[in-house]
Amino acid sequence: MSYAGDISVVDAWRILGEEAMAHLIDVRTQAEWNFVGLPDLSDIEKPVHRVEWQGFPGGAPNPEFTDQVAATGAKPSDTLFFLCRSGGRSKAAAIAQTAAGYKKCFNVTGGFEGDLDADGHRGHGAGWKAAGLPWKQS
Repeated sequence: MSYAGDISVVDAWRILGEEAMAHLIDVRTQAEWNFVGLPDLSDIEKPVHRVEWQGFPGGAPNPEFTDQVAATGAKPSDTLFFLCRSGGRSKAAAIAQTAAGYKKCFNVTGGFEGDLDADGHRGHGAGWKAAGLPWKQS
């Protein structure tokens, strides 16, 4: 099953601000949300929906994923942007939610932190943080 496609963090941010029925679903783990940070959509008065694709620490798939996405209030006709650390889990999540009947599921490429750079660090070359988009850390 396919999905709507890949989209850059900048384009996702723009559409989230333009479309009332666009949602950001952060599929990372609770540990990542707590220790690495979260996108901040307060400027556009939207929540970041947090739905784990895989659990921490074992990485087991979340069997309730599609139901938990539905519980956010997102409807099958809405635009859904799935975000993870670098774009792998979010692509799998976009495919799964498309298979569940949602028509506009996008993978946010680069994710929140992007891939490792030459120094072995994330958050500098690609992703939400590197693009200078709003985020917060707890």
